[in-house]
Parts: sequence; C-alpha cells; structure tokens
Amino acid sequence: MDGVPNVTRADAVAAVRNPLAFIAARWTPTPRTVQRAALTALVMSVVIVVTGGAVRLTGSGLGCPTWPKCTDDSLTATGEMGFHGAIEFGNRMLTYVLCAAVGWAIIAARSQKPYRQSLTRLGWAQFWVVMSNAVLGGIVVLVGLNPYTVAAHFVATSALIAIAVVMWQRTREGDTQARPLVGKSVQQLVWVMVAATVLLILIGTVVTGAGPHAGDSSEVERMPLDWETVSKVHAVLAWIVVTLTFALWFVLRAVDSPRLPLDRTRDLFVVLLAQGVIGYVQYFTDLPELLVGLHMLGSALVWIAVLRVLLALRERPEPAVGLPGPATEATVGSRA
Repeated sequence: MDGVPNVTRADAVAAVRNPLAFIAARWTPTPRTVQRAALTALVMSVVIVVTGGAVRLTGSGLGCPTWPKCTDDSLTATGEMGFHGAIEFGNRMLTYVLCAAVGWAIIAARSQKPYRQSLTRLGWAQFWVVMSNAVLGGIVVLVGLNPYTVAAHFVATSALIAIAVVMWQRTREGDTQARPLVGKSVQQLVWVMVAATVLLILIGTVVTGAGPHAGDSSEVERMPLDWETVSKVHAVLAWIVVTLTFALWFVLRAVDSPRLPLDRTRDLFVVLLAQGVIGYVQYFTDLPELLVGLHMLGSALVWIAVLRVLLALRERPEPAVGLPGPATEATVGSRA
C-alpha cells in the first residue's frame, strides 16, 4: 500500500498563495471530467431557477425576512418560522451547492492539460455572476420583493445559464479559430431569433411582476401594468420565436446544412411547442402554481436550446490532445 506523500512547508505555502495552481500541478482531469464539471454547473444553474420559482409560488419569498441572516437573531431558519422559512432558507443553501458546482468547473478547467485560459475565464465569469446575483437576491428580500428587483434577479440567472452553456460547449471543442458552417444570412436569422428570445424572457419577467404570484402572502407591490395585455404581448413574442425557428429549419434544409444545426433547430422547436402548451394551459386555468413552475423551467430550457442552435453554426477543428470535435458532439453530449 502506497504511503501518503509528505507535504513540505513550501507545498503548504504554495497551496495558500495559489490553490488552483497547486491543484493543477498535481492533478490532470480527463476531458470527460471537465465536460461533466461544466455540465454540472449548467444543471445547477437551471435547478436554482426552479427552486427560486418554488420560493415565490409557495409564498415563501419573505420566509427569511432579512439578509444575510434569516432573522435578526438567527443565521438559519427556526422552527417557529414554519414551512415558508424552511423553503426560503433551503433555496439560500442551494446557492452554496451552485457555488460548489461552479468551483469544480473552475478547478477542472484550470487543471486541464494543456491549460486553456478561455475555459477558466468562463468558469470565473459564472462565479462572479453567482456572487453578484446572491447579493441581488438579498436586496430583493430587503426591499420586500419589489417586482423590478425580482425581474433583475431572474435576468441575472439567465445570464449565468448563457455563460454555463458556452463553457459546456467549449469543453467539447478546441481553441482554434471558429469556422462557420452556414452562410452569413443564416447567421443573421439566428441572431434575430436570439434577440427575440431575449425580449421574450424580459417580457416574461414583466408578466410575472404584474401577475398574481407576488411571492408572499402579504401585500406585495406589483408592476402597474395590465396583466392580460402584457400576457398577450408575451404570447405574440413566443409565436414570433416559433415562426423564426420554423423558418430557420426550412432555410437550413434548403441550403443543405450540416446535420448538427438542423438537429439543434429541431430540438428547439420541440421545446418551444412544449413550453407553449404549458403557457396556454396555465393561462386558461388561472395560473396553478405547478404549471407556473413548469413554465419557469421551460423558460430556462428554451434559452439553452436557442443558445445551442447559435453555437451549432460554427465548428472548431478537433484539438491535438484528443478532445471530441464537433463531428462527435452529439454523441459526447448524450454520454455526458
């Protein structure tokens, strides 16, 4: 049985001064480990959307009435705070799980050989978005669930998801110059679709801010807009994104596009249809909490699917170290 290697004083000093470099010098993760780390960070970004929605939909937004403590006298929820306190505090604790997932992604990217600075930067970008959004979440509580801060909180999480998607994609590519797979006109169409999706998400936060689910059982300020009108604008934007997706699929077929952009466009179309069904059912059934929660999950999945279409429009040659290239991307993704 091998003995435990001695750790010298110099090793301890090096670990304190630069722990990431210390780990990277002693551990080389496999490409698949790096991919899994990036995917874990992405999954946790979606999970935090769902649990944040659960906080609001159960009326637990002020279950912990202050921040960073749960109460003025306690860091954690107490038994007297009941169900709402447990839900809100549990969501706060999941932020630490998200931080751990992002931290693992950073460590794995930093330790990969050869070192890829682009991946590490994407990991750190996620970390700083998580930290800033945690502070914003505290502000949401301190201002009594002001709908504008709640909307900003959700938008910041969408930005986190975007960075996580890009990092996950980049773990399966090289660092060479990206090579387009489609013409400029197709790329422009996709960028229009991305812009429409961003607007769809933003209007969705307005629907939430003007709607009946305020996040707490007490009187909470709502956006001074007619909910019915905003919901109809949201639905129109959703149909615009669906139409653009169908148009993109048709154009890709017409220009004999590579298989990957077509597959990603098909996946987006399926996700959009499922999200549309949930949206209309919740609208005509007076917004039951479960369906609203599923719609929030669907919003994150639509955003991911749109970004994956965008990222499928180019490829990077397979790197010399043996990372899977774009030609095997779908297979790698399914195994991860």
